[in-house]
Amino acid sequence: MLSCKEVSVLLSQAQERRLGLGERLGLELHLMLCAGCTRFRRQLDFMRVAIRRYVNREDRP
Repeated sequence: MLSCKEVSVLLSQAQERRLGLGERLGLELHLMLCAGCTRFRRQLDFMRVAIRRYVNREDRP
């Protein structure tokens, strides 16, 4: 099973590239068992959405 450190790297890489099947399976297995990494994934998702909204806002100077 992947370590939390490996999972954090994969979650970050997943923002930039499509993960392979083995990577995705290992990641999902770990996330089913680890609340901390699941929370980290949600935080990354939140930040990605927030940054996208900020960049796309219409009232920008």
